[in-house]
Amino acid sequence: MLKDSLTRLKTNGDVPRHIAVIMDGNGRWAQSRQLPRMLGHHQGMRAVREAVEGCIDAGVQVLTLFAFSEENWARPADEVSSLMNFLDEYISRETAKLRRNGIKTRVLGDRSRFDSRTLTAIERVERETQEGTRLQLGLCISYSGRQELTRAARLIAEEVEAGAMDPDDISEQSVAELLYTAPWPDPDLLICTSGEQRISNFLLWQLAYTELYVTSVLWPDFARGELFDAILDYQARERRFGQVGS
Repeated sequence: MLKDSLTRLKTNGDVPRHIAVIMDGNGRWAQSRQLPRMLGHHQGMRAVREAVEGCIDAGVQVLTLFAFSEENWARPADEVSSLMNFLDEYISRETAKLRRNGIKTRVLGDRSRFDSRTLTAIERVERETQEGTRLQLGLCISYSGRQELTRAARLIAEEVEAGAMDPDDISEQSVAELLYTAPWPDPDLLICTSGEQRISNFLLWQLAYTELYVTSVLWPDFARGELFDAILDYQARERRFGQVGS
């Protein structure tokens, strides 16, 4: 069945160049099984692997995953600590495989709150996968869309103050070039899991004309089949970008 879906999407139309995912439902997955919440996050790591490998199978160029928001720092300290440990574990376990599979990995977000161990792990995975060309993987950690835009505005203001930029030269392009996702194309498709119908302060600039796909599947249960279903649904749509359809 997976093979049939993959064959269909490869002959059905354009495959999204860039897919973004809000990975929601880890806690509910665990609670529904009367398990600790952290086991839901651990199972979610398997779903990350499924999404990455599915994007490679489908020919997607960029996959951006919303793993940990800036607001998540306000969660209980033991949960935050465990999530950071999972990040370190994921990098330690997956870096060699990411490199072998040609997956260039970048961590997007505010790094000022990471401890030295997590920063070292992030720098390692970025350094060791920098030659990858099969898939660009963005992990949004300590990320906020509003913070990203504020950061871009601050950088532009500094350039104007230094005389390196004229205010009249500020454009959409100059803003886009200062976002964490530069130089990637904006997402064509946003997948929201667990039935949540919100964008959760994620890629606020980049999602301007992105197609949304909402699935009731909780993130730990998300697998290649769900990814292929989302792509097939995307291929059935007409993207107008604010213009009149054909």
